[in-house]
Amino acid sequence: MNKIKLESKVIDFIQRYSLISPEEIVVVGVSGGADSVCLLHVLAKWPKRPGIKLHVGHLNHQLRGVESEADAEYVSALAGSLGIPSTIDRQDVAAYRIEKNFSLEEAARELRYAFLARVAREVGANRIAIGHTMDDQVETILMHILRGTGITGLCGLAPCSPIAHDSQGMSLRAEALSIAKGQRSNLLVIRPLLDVTREETTSYCQEHQLDPRIDSSNRSLSFFRNRLRLQLLPLLRQYNPGVDQALLRLADIAREDKAFIEQQASELWDEVARQENNAIYLDRKQIASLPIALQRQLLRAAVTRLAGDTRDIEASHIEAARSLLNKPVGKRISLPHGFICQGGYNEIVIASTAKQSQLLPCPFPLLPGEFSLKVPGRTIFPGWKVMASIVSERVDALSLRGVLSTSEETRQSNLVADFDLHKTGTELFVRQRRPGDRFQPLGMSMPKKLYEFMVDAKIPRSWRGRIPIVCSPQQIIWIVGWRIDDRVKTTEASKEILRLEFSKS
Repeated sequence: MNKIKLESKVIDFIQRYSLISPEEIVVVGVSGGADSVCLLHVLAKWPKRPGIKLHVGHLNHQLRGVESEADAEYVSALAGSLGIPSTIDRQDVAAYRIEKNFSLEEAARELRYAFLARVAREVGANRIAIGHTMDDQVETILMHILRGTGITGLCGLAPCSPIAHDSQGMSLRAEALSIAKGQRSNLLVIRPLLDVTREETTSYCQEHQLDPRIDSSNRSLSFFRNRLRLQLLPLLRQYNPGVDQALLRLADIAREDKAFIEQQASELWDEVARQENNAIYLDRKQIASLPIALQRQLLRAAVTRLAGDTRDIEASHIEAARSLLNKPVGKRISLPHGFICQGGYNEIVIASTAKQSQLLPCPFPLLPGEFSLKVPGRTIFPGWKVMASIVSERVDALSLRGVLSTSEETRQSNLVADFDLHKTGTELFVRQRRPGDRFQPLGMSMPKKLYEFMVDAKIPRSWRGRIPIVCSPQQIIWIVGWRIDDRVKTTEASKEILRLEFSKS
């Protein structure tokens, strides 16, 4: 491999994806290994580099003792020999790992990107160049497949991707992410070597007598990526010598499909989504009617807009969020970066855990007092109309409905229930819940505290005082929208069936 061919590939890749603009300042992350050393040397020797300024960043992870110290010295000397300023720092990755309960790989990555973001801020750069190669791309795609990925993970590493950071240059992820100070910035990570193999960078360094450092930890099988590189990929190549190219083609196809889906979702965004107070509300009915691919993309887009970073958002998280489209109101799932996704009456809401109490506006009007029901007949009181009728045919589905949903048909049936008139009587009234309330939920053999039922049913706390409760003189017979009492259910022996239908006035 002659230097012109490798340099041409790198420069052509930079220009094809517009990774670096004229007069730009670029921070180059240099570990001391062959890939990053090759990248730095190519950029430094770029003959027509139009006013581009480079700055080297190296973080000593303090994981390999004297080896780590020697790496830092090597990078400092290399940058000096090329006339490029550098920032060398150190962080105790092992201690940070314990503090955050990360894997060692996660902790190192977190601190490294935070360091490079800080350096970029200090030197006025908005590009960080990283030495990821074609081999890293293959390993990343395969790693995503093994961990379970959607179309985004199949795309692998992008030539250019944003990095979320705060005003101090610290990267934002997991529990440390703060919406208040976090921002989706113009700081970008660029990967100019994605068309170049690891073998090519090693050959380049040999030809230019760069003598890069060798990281002994790259041979350790305790790291997942190392096991994949040293054990799994060689095995897969025995089955298919072209597996690397097959994975890269898969990534190309996935990127094209993803770009199309993203465009379609972007055009729909204003129609199905709104953002208020650091929360995003997605129209449940409209989202549910869309193709599944668009459902997934809109949910991912919502998380991206809030978090600025989807690094840890996996396909399983998106599927869990999508499942809320068909689950009862109040169901919620946790997402990385300190977010939750919750199913509302008409919407799916995504927000930070700290904002969860503000997520779902209560769909029930206030219930100011106690109101007797006319049975049979129609009763109107503030916020509600109730129709009581005596019918001859029972409908099991009406009594067995569990929780409110968003479709009109299901929502209405959740406000309708059938009872055995002989068991309920006609002296019925509606009120709010009271301390000490108990009832026997349909399907249960023993009474239960109403408070415990509402907690178990995940009814939002702010809703509980507004839910209409239908009572007879003896007992609660219905928690409207949720469950009737088992003792008043209809059976084959029921002769007269009372049907109560609630609707908002």
